[in-house]
Amino acid sequence: MKIGFTARALVSACALGAAGLLALAPASASAHPGHDPDPPRGPRATPPPALLYRSGTQVRPHADAPALPRLSARSWLVADAGSGEVLAAHEAHRPLPPASTLKTLFALTVLPTLPAGVPHTVRPEELAGIGPGSSLVGVAAGRTYRVADLWRGVFLSSGNDAVRVLAALNGGWRATAARMQEKARALGALDTRVLSPDGYDTPGQVSSAYDLALFGRAGLRNADFARYCGTAEALFPGAGGPPYGIRNTNRLLTGADGVARYPGAIGVKNGYTTEAGNTLVAAARRGGRTLVVTVLNPRAGGGHAVYEEASALLDWGFGAAGRVEPVGSLDGRRARPGPGPSAVPVVAAAPPERRVGWAEACAIAGAAGMGAGAVSLVTRGRTE
Repeated sequence: MKIGFTARALVSACALGAAGLLALAPASASAHPGHDPDPPRGPRATPPPALLYRSGTQVRPHADAPALPRLSARSWLVADAGSGEVLAAHEAHRPLPPASTLKTLFALTVLPTLPAGVPHTVRPEELAGIGPGSSLVGVAAGRTYRVADLWRGVFLSSGNDAVRVLAALNGGWRATAARMQEKARALGALDTRVLSPDGYDTPGQVSSAYDLALFGRAGLRNADFARYCGTAEALFPGAGGPPYGIRNTNRLLTGADGVARYPGAIGVKNGYTTEAGNTLVAAARRGGRTLVVTVLNPRAGGGHAVYEEASALLDWGFGAAGRVEPVGSLDGRRARPGPGPSAVPVVAAAPPERRVGWAEACAIAGAAGMGAGAVSLVTRGRTE
């Protein structure tokens, strides 16, 4: 006796059968592709970023962890630059004026666009608009500088005159501010509002300890940025005479003006304005581990307090290795790609009532089973 099957009936039966088998199988035996597009790495799962939005100090110490130092800064944070784990923080997302620490974001934005060896003769209009009381490196109109000279002026002397010229080469002041804003968003720095690329006090311009730590960490991954921010002393071309020496204003790097040089210091950037007070993003490396700290506006201790409190945080961070659970991550607010569209195989219907042989029937049945299995897996991945 010869038995015939219609293609439509066979597909329906096979799909229902395969779906039934999958439904009966234990959920634990199924794979869940796309269930977590970015699972936690390493032995510890980082808590959600909401923890860093809580007011006050956030730390999760083990019993043997060292005690946090007493700090007066309005906001601070200490993080592992390698893993991105935030070890402790105080008011991490509080919006505050950043002063010249915002130059870290300026460098991240503009460094890739301007080759270091390119010479440029400064025009007078490029130096227009520098705010009163700005720190300057001594850029002169009519003098030719290499781009690398100007970057040393930015990182070592915090020269707002050098920032003005580099911004002009980057398309102008407003265009540079807009690009810095885009860069901040791309890094997940959502607290930062850029109005003046040099960090000069401007109503509405703010950043946070969290965002500035992001900029410092990203900068250390850029070879040019890391080299400039880690340079203690250099020569700068004179306006009409020989080059003169400039020294990095980050005293943890140089050990100048009564501040002890921090062992293993590698940068990043300090700042000061009337509104911001003293601000600092600092990084140090010890035993193959790099920490980045941010200290914003200490309320006690004088002008050196920002360095003293950063040093204390670095000491604590190195001593707390393996003795605290992270309270957040510097990767916590990066945009994560969502799972792509479901790729469920589609079985084309055969012409009505066309009879198929056993080989073709098996092929159709296999495809139908795969389709039903994919539907089941996608459904589970979205609801668990």
